Amino acid sequence: MGSRAIQVLDHLGGRWLQQLGDREVAHATDRTALRLLMLGALTALVLVPSVLSMIASPAIALPLGVSLVLVCLLSVSAAAVTLSRTGRTDTVECNSADLAFDACPGLVLLCDPQGMIQRTGGRERDLLPSSLRDREGLALAEIAHVSDRIAVLQALDALRQGAASASVDLRIEQGFTVQGGRQFLGVRVELSAVADQSGELRQVFVQIRDITQEQCLRDEVEACAAEVRAANEAKSRFLAAVSHELRTPLNAILGFSDVLAGEYFGRLESERQKEYVGLIRQSGAHLLSVVNTMLDMSRLEAGRYALVTEPFRIGDAVEACRAMLDLQARNKGVTLTTRVTRGLADLNADRRAVQQILINLACNAIKFTPAGGVVTIDAVAAESGVTLIVSDTGIGIAADKLSLVGQPFMQVDDAYNRAYEGTGLGLALVKGLVALHGGQFQIESRLGEGTVVTVTLPAAGQEAEALTPDASEPLEFPPRLAHLAMGSVTSRQGLAHDGAKAKIA
Repeated sequence: MGSRAIQVLDHLGGRWLQQLGDREVAHATDRTALRLLMLGALTALVLVPSVLSMIASPAIALPLGVSLVLVCLLSVSAAAVTLSRTGRTDTVECNSADLAFDACPGLVLLCDPQGMIQRTGGRERDLLPSSLRDREGLALAEIAHVSDRIAVLQALDALRQGAASASVDLRIEQGFTVQGGRQFLGVRVELSAVADQSGELRQVFVQIRDITQEQCLRDEVEACAAEVRAANEAKSRFLAAVSHELRTPLNAILGFSDVLAGEYFGRLESERQKEYVGLIRQSGAHLLSVVNTMLDMSRLEAGRYALVTEPFRIGDAVEACRAMLDLQARNKGVTLTTRVTRGLADLNADRRAVQQILINLACNAIKFTPAGGVVTIDAVAAESGVTLIVSDTGIGIAADKLSLVGQPFMQVDDAYNRAYEGTGLGLALVKGLVALHGGQFQIESRLGEGTVVTVTLPAAGQEAEALTPDASEPLEFPPRLAHLAMGSVTSRQGLAHDGAKAKIA
């Protein structure tokens, strides 16, 4: 009978605990405590009224004793439930903090503001060297290599001065192993400040991660970059050496072909001999120009192209380019014209390099412009210097090929049966010379309509002269040669094609 009553009490108490708590099954300790509480309450229900009946009348002692027992039972029950829930909450919060601490990547340390390790944890704790585990009571700097300890102390000092975080790459001794082969392990130490409400540093949260793979990748990238630089320097030295070796025999070929063409030591018997001598001279001059271009490119890539800056009139350089290429344009039936804004300030730059830029751009424009077309060289003032614009009405460049323009030895038409000769170094040299002056290079083109190349060179501290009112009028690019204003620009060209127009509006 007694055991049956106890089972009934346990069952009722378990159901009640399940309703109060958040667990599906009540613990045995809770059942036992409730059982004792109920047995005590039943015992008190008998003893308390009996004791009170000795003092007062039974009519007063019985309800008073039952009330006191019930009040005490309810108070004890409420206190037990509150303490149980508070204990479970503290336990859950403590367990959650511990789980989060141990779930952090790498090795996690908790240090005081002076850098003394108070606690260790982390997800990869067992993967790191044994020298990093269970280091409570030691200084954080002591786990690092001797030469890296100053960096750790500086990071801790930064946190004490108010920094929120700090990061340091260290070396940690792990011992030489057959598998790893490395005596030191590279790690990254992330330090985060844990401050109170007043901002005072209380603890330092430290996270240590293995960066061996990252360092290996960085070393591989640096090795590859060094190989690329070495190969590029070797190529530049090769081009420079070959160019120097080729120029000597080429100068001899050009000199002797000039002697033969001038018939200084006797007349040439036939016209075919004269034609062959002229072809030799022409081919040698073309090869010499290619060699000179390769030599300039090698100097640019090697960083040994020295600029000799001097102030000069940009109009003189434009006119020299026109005079040099005028015959080539005439022979092809192309109109070559120049326009220079009046009152243009002197440009402080390397005159030879600027003329090389103009010659290369104009030569390309003439080469890719059919007979009857127009090539124009314009020079106007810009906010930061001088803008040179070379435009043509030639074959143009496809939009998907514009990104290839300016790369060394790269031509838009790379087919073996291409109709235009060249090495693909002209625009590359132009871009290099413009960059060397700190200028800007821009190219716009439409297939079948023409191309516009814009080069902006800085004035290099020279103050531009004030332009006349006529010179401030906007210019048309690409050019329209039907009628040129006589005040704002100057145009020089022997052949006048009044009806010629640029195709790009």
